[in-house]
Amino acid sequence: MDKQLRQRVSLLKPDHFLGLGFGSGLIPFMPGTWGSLAAVPLLIAMSFLPEVGYLAVTVFCCVIGVRFCQKTSDALGLHDHGSIVWDEIAGMMVVFIALPITPLTLLLGFLLFRFFDILKPWPIRVLDQKVHGGFGIMIDDIIAGALACLCLHLIVSTGYLPLF
Repeated sequence: MDKQLRQRVSLLKPDHFLGLGFGSGLIPFMPGTWGSLAAVPLLIAMSFLPEVGYLAVTVFCCVIGVRFCQKTSDALGLHDHGSIVWDEIAGMMVVFIALPITPLTLLLGFLLFRFFDILKPWPIRVLDQKVHGGFGIMIDDIIAGALACLCLHLIVSTGYLPLF
């Protein structure tokens, strides 16, 4: 992010701090990947919750993320600027719904999520292009997370992925 844009947001403002993924979105290269990695400590902490608690936190983060992303986008004056990465954090939460969080599932879930988020297959690409605002920023990553979740569930259910 260039200096002029950086002056429009403040990590001291909670909406910006969270919209920028605790500051990870300000890393100048591959901010979406860094935002996805910023989710890992949260995922590990959430792994101690019962499934219903994990789901409740994930839904809350997806819903409130619309606000974080909208406020940060408004401050930047740009729709879905690369530095806005709360959508990646929430998308990563979606990946692990009803799945064990282990080093191997974390790695595979991260790779699957990044695959879907970067390539944007249908319907992700359509949503990314047609839906705007904070909801538009969030929805493509939520769907990417859901597709990665489905794939990871299929892999785990085959028994080919040792869960250790």
